[in-house]
Amino acid sequence: MSIPAHQNGAVVRFDDRARAYDALLVLSFGGPEGPDDVIPFLENVTKGRAVPRKRLLEVAEHYQHFGGVSPINDQNRALITALATELEQHQIELPIYFGNRNWHPFVEDTVRQMREDGVRRALVFVTSAFSSYSGCRQYREDLARAVEPLGADELELAKLRVFYNHPGFVRAMAARFEEGLARLPAARRGGAALVFTAHSIPLAMARSCAYEAQLRESCGLVTAAVGIRDYRLAFQSRSGSPLVPWLEPDILDELARLPAEGIDDVLVTPIGFVSDHMEVMFDLDEEAMARSAELGLTMIRVGTAGTHPAFISMIRELIEERMTEHPTRLALGSRGPSHDICPINCCPRGEGRPATSRATAGAGSPAR
Repeated sequence: MSIPAHQNGAVVRFDDRARAYDALLVLSFGGPEGPDDVIPFLENVTKGRAVPRKRLLEVAEHYQHFGGVSPINDQNRALITALATELEQHQIELPIYFGNRNWHPFVEDTVRQMREDGVRRALVFVTSAFSSYSGCRQYREDLARAVEPLGADELELAKLRVFYNHPGFVRAMAARFEEGLARLPAARRGGAALVFTAHSIPLAMARSCAYEAQLRESCGLVTAAVGIRDYRLAFQSRSGSPLVPWLEPDILDELARLPAEGIDDVLVTPIGFVSDHMEVMFDLDEEAMARSAELGLTMIRVGTAGTHPAFISMIRELIEERMTEHPTRLALGSRGPSHDICPINCCPRGEGRPATSRATAGAGSPAR
């Protein structure tokens, strides 16, 4: 699918030294859009992982609970619409294409369409703020497989850098937190716990990338932006064999600790996800909310970046950064802006590849 950035308006002109691109690809995970899609989608996600059929059917029920529809595709379409308006307002003419790893529109089909449309050099925005095998390298592998049949010189795809410490992402998450905090009575806000969540990954994978360090940096930047010092980082959607160690603590375990500390209210902020897709809806809005009720906690689930204006502006700024000869590369904190071109050994898979999450039977990925 191609959505023009705008119909009329001026084309941005760059001098001969600038890097020119003629399209943008928004690349995401994908999800079923009806009851008949659920099993085929889960089969795509778990291909080659020997997940028992019984487990697929169990997880399919999670989707059927929501009408067999994952919200992720519609959320990405909303993001594309908002981004198209943003580009138009800044007189940047780039058609926007949409592709997924695991469901329609598949990235292979989108890349083929781009080539047929005459695209030669395109930027790629992946819906993942953090670096890991699942959140970055695997998407680059997807792109390489999609381009390979076209020939090496037919289409160049350049992935935008990860953005966990970009001011726009931090502003968007800080605003979402403040929206969530406002849902608590003013007298109780000072005593509420703040728990950030992100998708867990195997420790072997975590040791091979900057995922956890980036998460902690991003959490610190958001809390500083809202004037709070104390926070907790927990993980969700753990999958695979219980014998394989993964990043902890799990969000359900972290919630269980709070009553003993005299805490009655908790704000759960899924900073590791950029939209309210199935894992947020099931693992947090269903499971974590139910656990909180059992514990006597009032849980407020904070929103994701979604289509917040600061987040949409951030994507536009990342695009401009790559289309400018000597750009200002915005980043907060101590780690600086991430690289544009990943080293060949960046974010290897490691052992204990993600397999079967509570929500998606292997659809679990920090790249969302």
